[in-house]
Amino acid sequence: MPAQDRTRRLPPQSISQDVTSWHGLQTINSYDTTRTDASVDKLQQAYQAMLAHQQAETEKLTLYRAAADAARLAEWEFHNTVLAMKEVIRGQYGSDSDQAQAVGFKKKSERRRSKRKKSVAIAS
Repeated sequence: MPAQDRTRRLPPQSISQDVTSWHGLQTINSYDTTRTDASVDKLQQAYQAMLAHQQAETEKLTLYRAAADAARLAEWEFHNTVLAMKEVIRGQYGSDSDQAQAVGFKKKSERRRSKRKKSVAIAS
């Protein structure tokens, strides 16, 4: 049997089949083994540990998603506030001011004029 790659998650179908097998084993009253890693107590502990860790993961994912939403909304709030500040700077000091340049605008006098394209007459 090849070595198990424990860095990847098990497919949900495999876990579902394992849970079904565990529930099926609980109906067998005569199950007894000398292998400690396959005992009913070990299976019960592993199952409860899995459920507890899955619940903790779900709770942390929920908290993560809430924190990500809050961060996203804060980023948009900051962005919109900066845009409003830039509008105020441009309105108060003008498009060609040093203050406008200080907040990230290019001075109007430093912009290149667009060059007109020469029209080529098509001879027929």
